[in-house]
Parts: sequence; C-alpha cells; structure tokens
Amino acid sequence: MKRQISIFLVLLLLFSMLLPMTAYAEGEGNIDNGGGGMGSGTSENYWNGGDEGVRITVVRASDKIAVTTPVDFTNKAPSSTTAHFGKVSKLQYNSGRTLTPHMNGYTYNNPGMNMPRIISSGSGQASIDQIKSYFTDELVIRYIADITGMNYDVLVNGEYKLLLEPIAYMTFQGIKYAMTATEAALYDQQLNGGLRSKMVSLSHKNLPLAMFLETPDLGYPAWDGSTTTAASNTDIISSLGLGIVWFNEAEPEPPAVTAADYEYRVNTDVVTSVTVRGGQADPDHPVTVRFTIGGQTYTVNAVYYPAGDSQLVWVRWRTPSTPQTMTIHVSVSGGGSASQSNITAKIVDLSKNDPPNPVADDRNDSYSAASVPNKVQKTSAAWGVWHPWWYSYWVWHGSDEDGYWCDHGWWEFDWLSYSASLSASMNVVPDTKAPTRYGKTMKSGYGVNQTVTANVSTNQSSAVTDPQTAVTYFPEFRYETYWRQLERTQYGYSSKFEFKSNQYSTYKRRTHFTPIWFPDGSYTPYTWLIDCWTPAGMLSMNLADSVNIQGSLWDDWHIAPVKP
Repeated sequence: MKRQISIFLVLLLLFSMLLPMTAYAEGEGNIDNGGGGMGSGTSENYWNGGDEGVRITVVRASDKIAVTTPVDFTNKAPSSTTAHFGKVSKLQYNSGRTLTPHMNGYTYNNPGMNMPRIISSGSGQASIDQIKSYFTDELVIRYIADITGMNYDVLVNGEYKLLLEPIAYMTFQGIKYAMTATEAALYDQQLNGGLRSKMVSLSHKNLPLAMFLETPDLGYPAWDGSTTTAASNTDIISSLGLGIVWFNEAEPEPPAVTAADYEYRVNTDVVTSVTVRGGQADPDHPVTVRFTIGGQTYTVNAVYYPAGDSQLVWVRWRTPSTPQTMTIHVSVSGGGSASQSNITAKIVDLSKNDPPNPVADDRNDSYSAASVPNKVQKTSAAWGVWHPWWYSYWVWHGSDEDGYWCDHGWWEFDWLSYSASLSASMNVVPDTKAPTRYGKTMKSGYGVNQTVTANVSTNQSSAVTDPQTAVTYFPEFRYETYWRQLERTQYGYSSKFEFKSNQYSTYKRRTHFTPIWFPDGSYTPYTWLIDCWTPAGMLSMNLADSVNIQGSLWDDWHIAPVKP
C-alpha cells in the first residue's frame, strides 16, 4: 500500500508540471544565497554546473534532534560508485560525528517536480525566490514526508523543521564525489587544504554560499559575511551551507540580544575560544591574540593561518568562586581580526538547590510521572591548528659565471587535527542502610546511592579539561525545582562523582531519600554531565539509571501490644 501511495504522489507531481495551477505554500523558508562565477578546472578536478542536489533532514524543533535519516534530492542520476560520506546532516557533524568516506553505495531520490538551480556558477545564477518557492510547496513537502517516512500531518504540525543542505557532485583528483558544504570543509581540513587548493570556487564559495540563514535558527547564526568571496572552513562548518523550512508556529528563533556567549560554573577550569581571520598569518607576519579576563591578560602568540582561511584561538582559565557576569576583552595584533572583541560569560553556582528533607507524612496525591530529560548532548569535538612550513624555490640571478642563488619560496600550511571524546556511565543502587533491599529493588522512603564515572580521551590534553560537574535531577520533582550537584571523588580524565553527604542522614551517608509516597515501579534519577571543555565547545552527556520501588518503608514496621 505504501508503494502505491508513493507512485501516486510521483504521478501527481509529474501531472502538476503539465497543467497550469496555483502552487500552495505550506511552509516558510529561512534561506538566502550568494556565490558567483567559477574558475577553470582540469581533467582531474572539475565541476559542471547543474551537477547538484539537496540533502533534506527532518529536525525536531524543541531539541534540534534529527528524527529521520537524511535523504538526497537531485535532478541528476549519479552513479552508485560516487564517493560520499554517508547520509549525515550538518547538525550531526556539529554534534561530533566524524567524516567517514564510502567509495560506493551512494543513493539519491529524483523528485517528480524538478528542483530549481541550487548552486550559482558562470553558466547561470540560482534564484533564491525559486528555491524558497520549491521547498515550501505543499506537493514537494508531501513527497518529502513520503520519502522520509514521516506522516505529513505530523511533519507540518509546527513541531518539526526541514534542514536543507546543498550538495555538489564534483570530480576531485579524478574521483567523483558527492559532498555537502560542511563535508567539503571537513574533508579539506583532513587534506590540509588540498581540496581548497584545487576547487576553491566551488568547495569554499559557490557551494557553501548556495544557502545560508537570514535569521538565526536551530542554533545556527544568520550569515552576515561576504556573499561573493571564498569562505574559511571554520565559517562553513559553523554558519554556511544550510537553509531551514518551518511550519505554523515553529518560526526561527529570535536573536538572543542579552544572552551570555558562555555559561560557566563557579570554580571551574574552562576554555574560551575566538576565530581569527584576515590576510595571512605566518612566521613573517605573526598574529598575537590577548584575552583580558577579570583583570588578568592571557596572551596567545604565533597564531598562523593561510590566506582566506582562519584559526581558532583559545585560552584555558579558571572561573571565580562567586556567581557573576564577566566581560572578556579580546584584542588582536599583527593583522587579522577576531570574531568577537567582547565576550559575555555568565558564572553560575549550582550547589545551593538541594531538595528539602522528606518526612514520614509527606503526600503527593496529584503526582504524575514526567519523561526523563534528553538534553542536546555533545560527546566528541574536533578542532585543529595550522602549522606553517617553508617551501624553498631557488632562483639563479645573474650570468652563468657571475651570479647568486636566491630563495623565492613561500609559506605552506599543514592542518594538525585534534579531537576529544567523552564517555560515561551512571549506577543507582539502594542504600545499604535499607534493610529490605534486594538487588536493585527497594521500598520507598529509603535512600539511594549513585555513582557516575566519566572518561575523556584526547590527543591535545593541554586544551581539554576534565569533566568537572555532574548534576542529578529526580522524578518526584518532575526533574525540575530541586537537584543535587554531585561531589567529584576522583579527579582527572577518569573522573568519579557521588552524592555529597546528606545532612538529613543519621549516618551522614552519600544518599538521596526517595519520598515515602512514591508509587511502585521504576525510580529513575537523571544526571547531566557537563564542564568538559575543549576549544570547540563543551562536551556533555545525558545519563540515567533506575531502581525498582515495591512497597514503602511502612511495610517494614510491625506494631504489637506490649506484653505484660
């Protein structure tokens, strides 16, 4: 039946091309574009105008999570042997997914209604109005729903958005590739600028500038940089090569005017980063970046990057012991400029919101269970540093008998890649003072103990902090209102966290008392593991574990008359 519906939709789309009719717009497009002419190619490195497509991912607006496997739409018929990096969205790459090459097995979809030109080139300019009209057309959205397996009414109910990413089918080093703009930038980083050196007009200009946001959305900024010149890998990965379609009330997020750029915890080792670009920075023209934080200046010397690109620059420092809002001043000398000259950092204290003391006559007759939180987590990050080296090119000056050799060489750059990953586990068990516990089963009213273990792996330890903060929320408070900040009992890249000693425990145990009214079934604390900082942002994890509640503490009491 589903196949019949798919065929019907395709026929309907084809039929719509033959008859004049009104196009009904179902969604709204947050898309703009730029780009321009192309340079000349070679037999090994080239792209033909129109060899393009669009990757489409359905994203849940509330938590920015992809809920469908991305699909690639194109008017072309790429070979199944086209090299590619899988069906991975920009959101997934920005959450830490690594680039994984595949030399065959490429799949795509030809929509019944041909897409408009997506990527501008010397042979023709893309029309942003046509692109918006196409991807907000009701019939196209119905086809997207069918291909991705989403119910159409669910897709357009306001809870979901479409993430669009332009794709180029290019020949690079004699191999045909399918790449989104983000994949091209990540691949160029792996090749130390090798893709940019051969395909810059496509890979770093026309492809990423084919789509960018007019309004911040899904955590991505509106693009306000150049729309006619090649962009850096950093800018492409963070801001370019994407468009968004929303439905009903799921409009783009308004810009945060007063929000902090960073939120840190008190007494925490953190990393603050900026991106420096402009000109070329090399040992002959070095750039220095200074961060002034709380009256102290941190200096980063020898910042290098090739012309047209950029470099992430960071400083590691420790936050103050009291909550406050700080302004971090950034200055650049030696050429270039920073992405921000002033950074707002909000310092908060999470340690003063422990739950109240539970008592024996507590009641909560209106209690209803809440879903365990699932915050956006980031378990891996990647960044890099440009390393310059001199390419010697000796030229003889003078006659055959009288002259000298002169080095007319230049600076080349290698990209040194770094990364970090976070793994963790959580274990909740009944407190040993619960006399009738059995395995992970206990009665309500007794305490639970909890252990969180976390491990970090990285190839640049100087730039990555330990995981430093774990905060646990509880089902009796619907994972709101109260929480416990865990105590770190083991330090380093292999860290351990436990409850602090409970002031209401007779034996000062590391415990949390379950309410005596809690119903039978699973009791599931949730922990947000945070403050593992890298130059590419903070790593974090959602953790949860359960014990089984059967009966209450009162079941262990026996009342009988005193014998005479």
